[in-house]
Formats: sequence, C-alpha cells, structure tokens
Amino acid sequence: MSSKRKIVSASNIIIVLLVFVNVIILQAAFIENEKWYWALAISLPLLVLAILNIRQKKHAILRNFPVIGYLRYLLESIRPEIRQYFFESELDGKPFSRRQRSIVYQRAKNEKETVAFGMQADPNAPGFEWAAHSAYPKTLHEKDLTVLIGNQYCLQPYRASIYNIGAMSYGALSKTAIMALNKGAKLGGFAHNTGEGGISEYHLGGGDLIWQIGTGYFGCRDEKGEFHPLAFRKNALRPQVKMIELKLSQGAKPGHGGILPASKNTEEIAAIRQVQPHTVVHSPAAHSAFNTPEGMVQFLQLLRELSGGKPVGFKICIGDKQEFIDICQAIKNSGCIPDFISVDGGEGGTGAAPLEFTDHLGMPLYEALAFVKRALDEYGLSGSIKIIAAGKIITAFDILKAIGLGASACYSARGMMFALGCIQALICDSGKCPVGVATQNPALYKGLDPADKGVRVFNYHLNTIKATKELMGACGFARIESVHAAKFFRRTDAQTTRSFEEIYFNKINEFKQQQNFEPQLN
Repeated sequence: MSSKRKIVSASNIIIVLLVFVNVIILQAAFIENEKWYWALAISLPLLVLAILNIRQKKHAILRNFPVIGYLRYLLESIRPEIRQYFFESELDGKPFSRRQRSIVYQRAKNEKETVAFGMQADPNAPGFEWAAHSAYPKTLHEKDLTVLIGNQYCLQPYRASIYNIGAMSYGALSKTAIMALNKGAKLGGFAHNTGEGGISEYHLGGGDLIWQIGTGYFGCRDEKGEFHPLAFRKNALRPQVKMIELKLSQGAKPGHGGILPASKNTEEIAAIRQVQPHTVVHSPAAHSAFNTPEGMVQFLQLLRELSGGKPVGFKICIGDKQEFIDICQAIKNSGCIPDFISVDGGEGGTGAAPLEFTDHLGMPLYEALAFVKRALDEYGLSGSIKIIAAGKIITAFDILKAIGLGASACYSARGMMFALGCIQALICDSGKCPVGVATQNPALYKGLDPADKGVRVFNYHLNTIKATKELMGACGFARIESVHAAKFFRRTDAQTTRSFEEIYFNKINEFKQQQNFEPQLN
C-alpha cells in the first residue's frame, strides 16, 4: 500500500506564520506592555498583503510565496547595480566595460588617466586588436585633427573636428543634458548633432549644430506630419546650424523608426515636435518625402538649396548592400552629390528599441565602413563625400580604427553621456535616469548642472583628441589622411593575426561580383 502525504504549500505556511506573529504581538501587548501594539503597524499590514497576494491571479510568484515573493522583484531591480559595483571586472560590463567608462570619467574630470602594471586584456585571445607603432614617431598639432566637409556643390563648407557629439534628441535626453552638451561643443569647437527631435532653445547655447531630419520631420513638418519646405528653411538658416543630416536609419533599430516614451513626451517637447503631449511618439519607419534612391538624392539637393548651400548628407545603417549600391548609382547618374554619409554600426545605442532590432539587425560598424568606402571608391565618389562613423567610439584607438577603415570623422553619443555622468544604469526608456541625463523628471534632471557638465564634455573631447594625437604620432601618422587599415591588426584565432587591410579590403574582385558592381563612371 502506498501512503499519500499531504504537502503543505508555502503560501499556507506564510499565512499561518503571519497570523501566529500577530497573535503573539497581541498577547504581549495585552499581558506585558501596551507599546507592543505599535508592532501591529508592521505585522498586520503584512498579513493583509499576504492575503491579497494569494487572492490575486496576475503574479504566480506572489500567489505561491506571498510577501516574500517581492524579494524577487527587488533583487531583479538592483541586479545591474549589484553586478556593476561588486562582481564586474575591469573588462566586463555591457555594452561598455568598466575600463571604457572609467577612461571617459577620468578625461571628463581632468583626472589621472594612466594605468599601472600592464594590459589586462589577453593578447592571445581571438578578437584582440592592436596597432603597429613606428620607430620614427611624429609630432602633431590640434589643427591637424579637423576635416573640411563640403564638396564642389556646397556653398558653406564646414570644418569639423574628427570627434563630435552623436545624435541624441531633446526628449530622449533632458534639457539640462542638452544644454551641457551644447556648452561643451561651444567650448571645444566641435559639433553637436541634434538628433531627430528638432532644435530646441536648449540647443542654442552657441555650439555648432548638425541638424538631423528624421522620418517624423520634427521642426520642419506641417499639420499632417509631412515635410514643410518653409519650416525647414527657417531652422536651416540659423547660424548655429552648420550641416544637415537626413536620417534613413540608425544602428540600434534600423528599419523601425524612433520611439519617444510617453513619460518623456512633455508639453514642451510635444510643442517642439508638433505632436500630442504625454503620448508615445513613433517616428515612421520610412520617409514620406521619397521612396526611391533617386528620390532621396533629389530630396538632399532640395535640402541643400533651402539651407543656402550648407553641407548635406544622410545617416544610414547598412543592411541590404545592394540598396546602398543603388544609392551610389543614383548619385552618380544625377550628379547631385551629398557632402557626407554618416555610417551607424549595428552596435549603436538608443534610448528605446525592440530587442530583436537592437540585437539582430544592422551591419557592424567596421564591416559597414569598409563596405561604404569600397563602394564610394568604385563609383568615383570618395573625393566628394566624407564618411562619418558612429558606433561605440570611445577612445583614441576607436577613432583611429574608424579612420583607417575610411571615415573622415566620428560621432560619439554614449561617450558624451558618460562625460555628463551617465552610470550605464540601462533604464534610459523608463524616465528614471538616476543622474538626470535621460529623463524629463525635474526632480532628477535638476541634479545635472549644465555649467559643470558642459566643462566635463569639453574636457573629455579635449583629452581624447590629445590622446588621438599621441597615438597617431606613435604610429607614425603625420596627418589624418595617412591613417590606413594596414597598421591595425586583429587576432582571428589562436594562431592567426590579420591586418584590417587583409580583413576588410583584400577581396575587391569578389566584392564586385557579389554586389553586381557595374559603376557607370561617364
């Protein structure tokens, strides 16, 4: 015969224990001291909460483990902080390691930025990267680290730093964060990309602007959300606006469009974007002003004319290679040549994006840069179009790798956020950023002092440019144009190290065949 034992559930045990505790407290208060009644202020609500947990049906863990089930939610909420502060090594941490974050903090604060006792990375591990130094170092000057953007069709070319603030909108970031970024750009003489959310008063602190136009046409739209030429011209002619960037896609969510959570869509931001406040704002996935490569090129030409001949270009995360080749063909056929192309890697950041888009769409930056450079070379456009790289560019080594693969300049968004004090809390889409960078909560963003943080942004840029000059000199590069892929190496397996030249540029003929290259150069 088999005996059946009745299993007592954890929920019943917890209820019985809480009832028992309340009975003991009542007995102690009645017999010993009336002050024990104060303990009921804790024990009785816990009993009521346990009963409510058992009766609700939405959360199984609370139904099975009333009251103590909340520990699971508490531990889950502080998991990033526990990992970051107690268990993370110098090279751990995603998307940026502690070492990467630390170098930004140190440079932003003008603190000691040297390291002791040697490298911590394993040079024999696959993926390790390094640069070949020269026995004859060069000496550079800061003026060598700028680039002139604007081809023969541009009436107002812009001399840009090789390192600039990447696209982050007011709305995604707080007003104090935008003010600080713009102040840093003004102090350092580098550019501040507005992001697709339009130009606010907080962008107008004197720093140079790259005005980004997205699919929502914020700042240049009519009542129906369509592109409005006169509204565009009004903003484009501002003296602070130095370049115009048309956003086709971004690395963190290509093909999806922008997302502004309702918690960040205040009345002020809604007025700037001409949308309803306190609602989720979705920028469309595609532009309504054009839907073909030829239409896009003609639209860029219209933007150039309306802006008075300022540099115009487009931002793209490479997906289907043939589509980019079609754009090159349209540029060649029309003769309407943009001044720059911003290449955003699939590893780029965002405040809010679907997981599948962030993790699995978009070509990584290095492969995308090399592809774009080769395509422009094939169509004879490299001399007229500058490439701007974006995607986890934090250090001088990151900058030079991107330049070696064809970029003329770089953006950094999250690096500049770290300079503002970002701690990589990974809650940008919640409106609860603890340091006031990615929030519209006054109680949080007022903690960010634009005057102080603007200086930190300036310091970070200044010290990163200084480090770039030192690294260039050590590698024997006398000027930006002399940086080339053959000087950078990656260990591809335990026995093999290959240069970036070999990895990205040694299969030109195969590249032509795969992509059906038939450039019409006449």
